[in-house]
Amino acid sequence: MSEPQSSAARLPGAPGFNLFHYASPQTFYPLAGRLLWPCWLLAAALCAIGLYIGFFVAPTDATQGDSYRIIFIHVPAAWMSMVVYLAMAFWCIVGLIFNTRLSFMMSSALAPTGALWAFVALWTGALWGKPTWGTYWVWDARLTSELILFFLYCGYMALQAAIDDPRRADRAGALIAIVGAVNVPIIYFSVKWWNTLHQGASVSLTAAPTMATTMLWGMLVMALAAWAYTVGAALLRVRAIMIERERHTDWVRQLAQGGGSRT
Repeated sequence: MSEPQSSAARLPGAPGFNLFHYASPQTFYPLAGRLLWPCWLLAAALCAIGLYIGFFVAPTDATQGDSYRIIFIHVPAAWMSMVVYLAMAFWCIVGLIFNTRLSFMMSSALAPTGALWAFVALWTGALWGKPTWGTYWVWDARLTSELILFFLYCGYMALQAAIDDPRRADRAGALIAIVGAVNVPIIYFSVKWWNTLHQGASVSLTAAPTMATTMLWGMLVMALAAWAYTVGAALLRVRAIMIERERHTDWVRQLAQGGGSRT
């Protein structure tokens, strides 16, 4: 008779659900597969709604005209570039503390999407800066720190790719991810700490929004779409990483023999 599972490994109020059961690539792989399509569909639906609100419902800004509408892409991208990096650092810390392979895989899976968001934030910010500031780029504190964030993503991925041993690569990349997380609050608070050209935050947890309600709703819906896309992309990528790293294990061989029919 097998021993009963410890209650410490279960979520409160969810008897029978073993939290640590999904810390193994073998058990997380099918769960990630089941979550993929809901994430993609949710991302597509929210993106369509958010873009409709942003480009057809939200009013024209009194100062910037229609050029401000790029915020419906720029702001969610900037938010996600910071959130994803913090998520990477979190998974690296968990991996170092508990020595879990899946944690490092999750961090590696998030990096390309985070780099994409950072690039989109920089690119759309440049397009917005031209009609607003008269130039595509200035060495503003927020722009510069966001550029550093993009370089941190690239450095993390380049370092991991340069080291053949996955475990060594994970720990080396974790150092960049954890130390580089210091840059995230610098990005967020740069407009408060320094006299920068970049405008202050339109949405804050401590103050009322400084934009019209329809503008705010459009931006928040686009942010949720970015969340759903990020989760879907990370799950798709982590499944590929699992197959690559676990290719010599029995469960991957069984998956290959089954023709990939397992979810």
